[in-house]
Amino acid sequence: MNSAMFLRLAVVAALPLMFGVPSLVPESAAQEAKPYRIVDGKVDFGTYNGFRRYHSACHVCHGPDGLGSSFGPAMVDSLKKMTKDDFGAIVAQGKESEIGGVKLVMPSFGIDENVMLNLDDIYAYLKARSDGAIGRGRPDRLEKGE
Repeated sequence: MNSAMFLRLAVVAALPLMFGVPSLVPESAAQEAKPYRIVDGKVDFGTYNGFRRYHSACHVCHGPDGLGSSFGPAMVDSLKKMTKDDFGAIVAQGKESEIGGVKLVMPSFGIDENVMLNLDDIYAYLKARSDGAIGRGRPDRLEKGE
């Protein structure tokens, strides 16, 4: 996928938030199907890849294992109430907010191929952490065919 295609995907993902269009997603993040598979404590390839991609791009602000830091919120808490579509839109377009007079800025990763091509996997990893399905640290991975 080339950069122009990324940009188009990022813009499409951001349209509902940009224009206030109601999202066509479940009202609660708890209603979504689980995006990960875990067997005997081992995760599927996508979830494992999400762990790797999260720790290459996201943990600097959101902390190791999605636990948060002084720069970014704990994703293990945020994904308890955030839908996958909302997560994708925020990652693609970024977000600004203000708390107690302090401006907080999440930059856009909409043209970062390392993030956007692996967004489903990153979400799967963080959702598994948020659900308590996997613990801290590098998860064990299922072998092919398991």
